[in-house]
Amino acid sequence: MDAVVNQGCRLSAAYRPTQEEAEEAVRTLLRWAGDDPNREGLLETPNRVAKAYRELFSGYEVVPEDVLSKTFSEVAGYKDMVLVRDIGFHSHCEHHMVPFHGIAHIAYIPDRGVVGLSKLARLVELYARRLQTQETMTAQIAKALDECLRPQGVAVMIEAEHMCMAMRGIRKEGAKTLTTVFTGQFDVSAERQARFMMLARK
Repeated sequence: MDAVVNQGCRLSAAYRPTQEEAEEAVRTLLRWAGDDPNREGLLETPNRVAKAYRELFSGYEVVPEDVLSKTFSEVAGYKDMVLVRDIGFHSHCEHHMVPFHGIAHIAYIPDRGVVGLSKLARLVELYARRLQTQETMTAQIAKALDECLRPQGVAVMIEAEHMCMAMRGIRKEGAKTLTTVFTGQFDVSAERQARFMMLARK
């Protein structure tokens, strides 16, 4: 499964449990937690959870090519970075299946063309709606842009708060994790990296 997901491929429908099996799994968890799935307040919970999970993890249904396939070559000679910052997201930690949330900043230096600005937000959403680690998500966004747009360079920075650290374990609220990935001209130029960081966090 890991190899399939890491390549950004859609999972086979045959691999997935049915809606009924998913709901029964929720009932099992409710019993394991110490509650009664047959009490009135929980009767519809398995169905609601299964529906919510389908939405929260809808990123498995999409691949980057679906989002980045359309580009525009007429940019009137524009050669500087294109930066979209403060893209909010919510995701789930693959270790504990609890949320983490934050913002992503994405920049690239066009070569063959540019992509619609909303597509960068859609790309973040695609990977956020999967079980994730922040490090993996940062790398996946950069790799997708590199492979689909073939730009001169990509810069991705994610700042996030992890509920697996705030709600359990050490229970430290407000701690932020920052991850970055640079490719191409961003990777070889400390000056470009510094400019990206300055503009992203301005």
